[in-house]
Amino acid sequence: MLSPNRLEASPGIALAPGRAECGAFPRTAGAAPRLCLPLVLLLLALTPRADSSWWYIGALGARVICDNIPGLVNKQRQLCQRYPDIMQSVGEGAKEWIRECQHQFRHHRWNCSTLDRDHTVFGRVMLRSSREAAFVYAISSAGVVYAITRACSQGDLKACSCDPLKRGRSKDERGEFDWGGCSDNINYGIRFAKAFVDAKEKKVKDARALMNLHNNRCGRMAVKRFLKLECKCHGVSGSCTLRTCWLAMSDFRKTGDYLRKKYNGAIQVTMNQDGTGFTVANKNFRKPTKTDLVYFENSPDYCVMDKSAGSLGTAGRVCNKMSRGTDGCEVMCCGRGYDTTRVTRVTKCECKFHWCCAVRCKECEDTVDVHTCKAPKRAEWLDQT
Repeated sequence: MLSPNRLEASPGIALAPGRAECGAFPRTAGAAPRLCLPLVLLLLALTPRADSSWWYIGALGARVICDNIPGLVNKQRQLCQRYPDIMQSVGEGAKEWIRECQHQFRHHRWNCSTLDRDHTVFGRVMLRSSREAAFVYAISSAGVVYAITRACSQGDLKACSCDPLKRGRSKDERGEFDWGGCSDNINYGIRFAKAFVDAKEKKVKDARALMNLHNNRCGRMAVKRFLKLECKCHGVSGSCTLRTCWLAMSDFRKTGDYLRKKYNGAIQVTMNQDGTGFTVANKNFRKPTKTDLVYFENSPDYCVMDKSAGSLGTAGRVCNKMSRGTDGCEVMCCGRGYDTTRVTRVTKCECKFHWCCAVRCKECEDTVDVHTCKAPKRAEWLDQT
């Protein structure tokens, strides 16, 4: 059975078979590092590391240079070099889906936090095959589809434009209509996202790669799920005797909300015997469908800083004293308590519209209490790090 962790050894180094015991060799001066080498190599091979990710493109902005993006596999680098304008869209899309991820988890212990100048973007938290990893892979794949499709429709890309198949006449429940305007070319966005995003996972034959591929596909299909038909009416007094229609993507927030619900209902799985698919980890669970997020490992509680798990902890996080939900101080602070600080805020108020065309507001001050989670006791923190 394949392991859910991605295990990587240094290229070109073969581990010697048999037992790797330092005590199995005679001890001579200066020989200890050499004698323990098989054991050291084995430990390195079994220690997962946080790989660089294409997600880092979002941090590069307009400075996307294919050779300078860490972590790209050959196919991704080739696509980057061939379609530099699409890579700019992918970079913009990365910023958008990370913002959406942070919006969806803003009231949770894990809040989709990123690490500055870190090529992995999320750090070691993505090493665990958890439901958080499942969500990130799904929404990142969705973000690429959305960004490329939007850029196609806006005429920003040389390789694509509006959907060329939406021509002539068609019909829906309201009757016949003519295809017109610019239908979003989502099929192109899906094809490119699949080729680019999945390329790294297809190079690695392990359980985690299969999990990532499954969740990537869920993300791509989520965007297509929210395509909507928009129409313009023609006829006397807008009577809609004739309609011109086009397909358009919905706001990305709908995709984020949908994948957030899929996160809540994500299904824990294990690999099947032949390593080609999944089986449920608990026989009482239902079998996952193509639209379900899947994961292998339980999540850490994210309460305290844990370097090995990539958890930043919740010390200093703002909480809602009145809430009984995940944003409440009891849940967010993991029972450690919270500090209260009285702050003065300046906000816009008494806004009035003045013809034409300005809105003028006053500045109002109000004093509010801000509650932030206490840090864990020193001994508790040391236990985790």
